[in-house]
Amino acid sequence: MTNTVEIYSDLLVVLGTAGIVVPALRRWDVSPILSYLAAGAVLGPLGLGSQIANFPFLYWFTVVNPDSVKELGELGVVFLLFLIGLELSIKRLVTMRRLVFGLGGLQVLLTGLLLSGVAIAAGAEPASAAIIGLSLSLSSTAIVIELLASQGRLTTTAGRLSFSVLLAQDLAAIAIIVFISILGSGGGDSLLVSIGVALFKAAIAIGAIVLFGRFLLRPMFHLVATAGSTELFIAAALFVIIGAGLLAHQAGLSMALGAFVIALMLAETAYGKAIEAAINPFKGLLLGVFFFTVGMKIDFREFVREPVWLISVVVGLIAIKTLILAGLARAFRVPWRAALETGMLLGPGGEFAFVSIGLASELHLLPGPIASLTLAATAVTMALTPLLSSAAKRLLPKPPGPAAKDQNLTLQSSAGDRHAIVVGHGRVGKVVTSLLTQHGVKFVAIDQDAAGVARDRRAGRLVFFGDASDPKVLDVIGLRQATGIIITINARKTIDRIVEHIRAARPEVLIVSRARDEDHARRLYAVGVTDAVPETIEASLQLSEAALVGLGVPTGLTIASIHQKRDEFRHALQQAATQAGCDEIHAIKAKTTIHS
Repeated sequence: MTNTVEIYSDLLVVLGTAGIVVPALRRWDVSPILSYLAAGAVLGPLGLGSQIANFPFLYWFTVVNPDSVKELGELGVVFLLFLIGLELSIKRLVTMRRLVFGLGGLQVLLTGLLLSGVAIAAGAEPASAAIIGLSLSLSSTAIVIELLASQGRLTTTAGRLSFSVLLAQDLAAIAIIVFISILGSGGGDSLLVSIGVALFKAAIAIGAIVLFGRFLLRPMFHLVATAGSTELFIAAALFVIIGAGLLAHQAGLSMALGAFVIALMLAETAYGKAIEAAINPFKGLLLGVFFFTVGMKIDFREFVREPVWLISVVVGLIAIKTLILAGLARAFRVPWRAALETGMLLGPGGEFAFVSIGLASELHLLPGPIASLTLAATAVTMALTPLLSSAAKRLLPKPPGPAAKDQNLTLQSSAGDRHAIVVGHGRVGKVVTSLLTQHGVKFVAIDQDAAGVARDRRAGRLVFFGDASDPKVLDVIGLRQATGIIITINARKTIDRIVEHIRAARPEVLIVSRARDEDHARRLYAVGVTDAVPETIEASLQLSEAALVGLGVPTGLTIASIHQKRDEFRHALQQAATQAGCDEIHAIKAKTTIHS
């Protein structure tokens, strides 16, 4: 029972940070990442938690056992990489291979060698120096990617470079863990053989994930989507993410890398946007837990014990990695501003150092004081990442034109200025999208009919599965970037909800909606549609047009009269909607006056 209370108490501290501390600090424009890191440092076992013996009441306000929330935090990184994978595709990733294996591979190698040399010069043993150098050569995937994503900069040159290098670092982490394990076991096996075996296991795991994604994901999500249950859809998404992560973990890879690979498979299906909308809320909270756990590793006592060494390691690490990354980026013909910005973003250490250095410490490859100092310095540099990002944006000269966007990373739904969202892809929706295509207007269509979406995808049409009445789904299909929304479904209540959500998020955007009848059209005009098309009126106008032409009235005169009649109907409906709105306001005022 005591352990259970301890776990719940620790979780309450983290949830309280997410629900109270972070929102309070955001009022002073403090980054949520910094808020979580600071809260973890203060409320963790190395902060106020170390004073529980003297002040027992602190038990309820601090995290006693870091393991209580560690696994939840790691899931945050898994979900983050999964969502990044959904925004990419295998084709786009292939175009980045030069940066991943070229620039990223060289960065890990050169940074590891140079940092190892510095550690040897400082008095470390060669094996310990190699572990320190390789561990510190890696950066924080979670912090950097979350920063870039929240600022909408993943598709810039610096964003693309950062992501490519981080992906290479995640792959390099496999070899680093193998290297430390061999050193700890006494090196009985050949280093090359051990690394080869590890890479072979990793290849099998990734191959299994790819095969599952290629042949089973579509049928599985089609089956779940036809059930029409949001809960089952979320359960299936969590099953795929965590299952792929565990398979990768068993092969010596990171769970995040496994989730990233399965996401690349899902990005090719119609269900990616619906899954993204379902997973996003989990990602935000779990990432906050992760940043909190990183903050818990900041040991303030190191500032007292070895202040000069700590500051030297922090400044030296950021400076060395920034210069190496910027130099390599320039060698790959990257503009100076993007090269320096990438260097400053990836200059701090990363979460992998806590894994590798912790393992090396357990295997007695690193002395305790050195391991503690290195981890404290790593945590401090990670906490400085948001500040370095802000400094890079403020200090580096801005390019003369608009920031460059890498089209290989840009979401298809936001491509182009004339971008529309078509809600519903049935018979009416297909006519609308065919005309949009004919006139060169880019669009994204969304529909809840899983079978219909599957058929349309096989026919090469850009249609996604999802419920447009869910604001999260509207957001992930590009509502913020869209210049127009066309609603073609015929479910009255659903249309009303969609229009209300759109108007709340985008008061100025064009909305053209199908309406059931005149009453429904008046209601839609009242809630803010730009244009409503009642089925009954349009049917009568088309019948009239066909009859007039058939009875001998000239075609031009007939078309003109039909257009005039349509405008009269539209004007009358809009006036009726406006009058109804005014009457409602007067009724509310009268009711308020009577009650008062």
